[in-house]
Parts: sequence; structure tokens; C-alpha cells
Amino acid sequence: MKLVMAIIHDEDAYEIIDLLNSHGYSATKLASTGGFLRAGNTTLICGAEEEKVDELIKLIESKCESRKRIMPVNPAGAGAGDGYVPFPVEVVVGGATIFVLGVERFKKV
Repeated sequence: MKLVMAIIHDEDAYEIIDLLNSHGYSATKLASTGGFLRAGNTTLICGAEEEKVDELIKLIESKCESRKRIMPVNPAGAGAGDGYVPFPVEVVVGGATIFVLGVERFKKV
């Protein structure tokens, strides 16, 4: 048994959950926040038998698109009284960060 944790963009979450459910996978959805952009993400937690992990990852990859966005960037320590004006920067958001962890024991109650 493996535990698959996928950190995905909020915009992709419901479509991915529907896709996983239609293929017999269940997922727990957690709200999370990214460190760099401090933007909302979704973390999905799924259990899968070891031989099904690759299929699960492919399903997630099929719906997670990277996209470019223009974001204002405020350097650390810059405040409104500093006279600093944030400038927009193009960044890539979306996609997925996927972790696969071994499960020593699983019990559903």
C-alpha cells in the first residue's frame, strides 16, 4: 500500500477529484498554502496499491496544467512606508508536486 500526496492548484482540484473517483480512487482534500506565492493550493491524499500508483499519478498529471500568471512581488521587509512599489513578475503556477510514501499499516474503520 502506498500513500500518494499531490499538491495541486486550486483551479484543478474538483476536476481531478471527479476523475479519480470515476476510476475508483478516493481522495481526501485538504486546503493548503504555497510558500513562495502564498497562494491557495489543494493537497490530495490518496491510498493505492503499489501496482496502481503509476496509473494514479498519470491521472493526476493528465489534469494538472502549468500556466503563467502575472503576480506582484513584494520583497521581504518592504513596507508601504518605504516608498517601494511592487513590480509584477511572470510566474508559472499549477502543475503538481507528488509524493509517494510507503504505508506500514492501513485500517479503515
